[in-house]
Amino acid sequence: MATMTNPTRDDFAKMLEETLGGADSFEGHVVKGTVTGIENDLAVIDVGLKSEGRVPLREFASPGQKADLKVGDEVEVYVDRVENANGEAMLSRDRARREAAWDKLESEFGEEKRVEGVIFGRVKGGFTVDLGGAVAFLPGSQVDIRPVRDVTPLMDIPQPFQILKMDRKRGNIVVSRRAVLEETRAEQRTGLIQTLAEGQIIDGVVKNITDYGAFVDLGGIDGLLHVTDLSYKRVGHPSEMINIGDTVRVQIIRINRDTQRISLGMKQLESDPWDGAAEKYPVGAKLSGRVTNITEYGAFVELEPGIEGLVHVSEMSWTKKNVHPGKIVSTSQEVDVVVLEVDSDKRRISLGLKQAIHNPWEAFAEAHPVGSTVEGEVKNATEFGLFIGLDGDVDGMVHMSDIAWGISGEDALNLHRKGETVQAVVLDVDVEKERISLGMKQLERGAPVAGAADGSKLAKNAIVTVTVLEVRDGGLEVQAGDDGATGFIKRTDLGRDRDEQRPERYQVGQKFDAMVTGFDRSKKPTFSVKAMQISEEKQAVAQYGSSDSGASLGDILGEALKARSGGDDSKK
Repeated sequence: MATMTNPTRDDFAKMLEETLGGADSFEGHVVKGTVTGIENDLAVIDVGLKSEGRVPLREFASPGQKADLKVGDEVEVYVDRVENANGEAMLSRDRARREAAWDKLESEFGEEKRVEGVIFGRVKGGFTVDLGGAVAFLPGSQVDIRPVRDVTPLMDIPQPFQILKMDRKRGNIVVSRRAVLEETRAEQRTGLIQTLAEGQIIDGVVKNITDYGAFVDLGGIDGLLHVTDLSYKRVGHPSEMINIGDTVRVQIIRINRDTQRISLGMKQLESDPWDGAAEKYPVGAKLSGRVTNITEYGAFVELEPGIEGLVHVSEMSWTKKNVHPGKIVSTSQEVDVVVLEVDSDKRRISLGLKQAIHNPWEAFAEAHPVGSTVEGEVKNATEFGLFIGLDGDVDGMVHMSDIAWGISGEDALNLHRKGETVQAVVLDVDVEKERISLGMKQLERGAPVAGAADGSKLAKNAIVTVTVLEVRDGGLEVQAGDDGATGFIKRTDLGRDRDEQRPERYQVGQKFDAMVTGFDRSKKPTFSVKAMQISEEKQAVAQYGSSDSGASLGDILGEALKARSGGDDSKK
């Protein structure tokens, strides 16, 4: 029988159980133990149980490093089971670290503190991070502020992370490195932005280029250099002037301390070409420039770097109306322009392209005075006349009443077709309204020359002797005197009676009297026998009395005719 002076193995087991409160109290807990030996890749650890346990050395090493462990070291391990089938204690250093880490992380997560960890592996959608024993997931989008192609330089390096979410029951932890960088960057930006001021000139490095400008690193904070602030001259794309990595000198234009946005400019460091522009480009000056941009409403012409003027579509051509500017000029074309208006305050110059060449309407008026004959192609026929293409790329119009004598305007229009070459007389040129009036009937035989005085010698209501030049269905073409102005007598004006209104009663060369009833716009007279008869009847009645006096109307007219002819009956 054993005594306390000579205890047996069972006595030791009993005392140990009494001391520790039973083996069950070990399982599922973290306890301290002592390293009693190192065998190959295993550490032998005594935690005071019946038998020792073995733990892989790698569980005592940080990711990517070797374990620094020796006999006699005191370590904490997790007791999974007091005794396995081989009679050994089942211990785990990883579980011990994990349990301790979770306790610590839960506390830090509640206080929103940053935690330190090491990226040690890749998984689908991101990476694994060792947080001192607990494994967390780092999504790919949370690695950096900007996408990172190669994460290798960031692996196996202790660095801070922010816990976004954690669930101990499920063993899930999600962390972010990006949140830490953004917070750090925000702190740096806040501190740096306090040292900057509007108007300050500073050097920066171009970090990124977009269509609308470039982002410049000012030493921890970015500023936007808009494309319109790169230069006073037109810049199509920022890459035309700067490249990523270039060091540029810029001026701070605006600072919004609430949004921490900074606007930068480069052209502000240059002299403004608009200074003195009104004196440099006076109204009426003829200049040369280069077309830089074409729009629906006109074209921009660069007079010098930084100075552009607009040629409105209405000022591009004398003759090409309602045409897209791109059909008149092309980009990069050198053109001559005239300054029409300058507004230095609004930084605008209005230019004229057509004013740089001679006005074709003035040129036509100088080369073809009223009364001259011109030739051209019928460009178009409208309901009121013909448009004729003339020298200088201008058009003249022949009104339908000036196409031919003796026929209606509608019938005259049908005499000519588009593309036909015709001759006409210049009746009028209005340079301001850009109109040229032409006449074709004035070129017919015996027609008065436009601007001549022959027609004007005849007074309205005068009785003249005319000679038949041509007999037509609609009336007679006649000439006043032997070499006077020619005119037309309509069928209805050949007499009062229907029987007298027959042109076939007359022959070419026959002479008779008629009254001048008016003039057309080409000063060609119109005649009427009917009007003469009515006028003579009224005069006779007034002079010799009315038919109620007993004399017949024939007697009265006979007396009037004798008086007008002086007793000569040769004209009866």
